[in-house]
Amino acid sequence: MNEFNISGTYIWYYCICKREVWLLAHALEADQQDENMQIGNVIHETSYSRSSKEVGFGHSKFDIISKDNGRLVVGEIKKSSRFVESSRMQLLFYLKELSANNIAAEGVLMFPDEKRREVVRLDKEGKAKLENIINDINQIVNLEQAPPPVMIKYCKKCAYAEFCWA
Repeated sequence: MNEFNISGTYIWYYCICKREVWLLAHALEADQQDENMQIGNVIHETSYSRSSKEVGFGHSKFDIISKDNGRLVVGEIKKSSRFVESSRMQLLFYLKELSANNIAAEGVLMFPDEKRREVVRLDKEGKAKLENIINDINQIVNLEQAPPPVMIKYCKKCAYAEFCWA
């Protein structure tokens, strides 16, 4: 099995739909004209204008990096808290990557339309979950074919829907 360069995006997709992980890994991009994708892009571009945005690190891009009382804070901007668990895991992945490079940081999920924030810290439980997810992602991307589509509550508004239900 080949090792795959996993980014936070793969972690996020994995927590929602494993088929999306395979599609993305095989260069099949989501519909960029999808209304939800466009709304998310606008929120990302127009929120938190005073912070450093789109900071690359390894195979990932952090939405925002800032300092708070001398501590590094990695921020992830989301359209809504609808996918809060996948967003949390994505942010934990970023914190794990930083920690592996001896960089201490904490995370914050930001939902500007809801005027809500959630602090995220990497702990043993989060690390264990991430290891399982990373192992599973490596198995999924090495499959010859995409996993079969599974109808879930998010399919109706998914930018990948045409790859599953067309």
